[in-house]
Amino acid sequence: MTFTIIMIVCIAIVLGIAAMFGFAVSKGYDYKHTVDPLPDDVESENIENDHNKS
Repeated sequence: MTFTIIMIVCIAIVLGIAAMFGFAVSKGYDYKHTVDPLPDDVESENIENDHNKS
């Protein structure tokens, strides 16, 4: 009797952890990853010129 209860609890814990893992992976794949745009060439040239003046 005790062994059966322990096995049921263990299986429930394993299934719960597997469900949480699946949910986390699914949520990660649904996330839309973005990349910041590159700065304009004019801005980068001004920054380089400011550094060269110093």
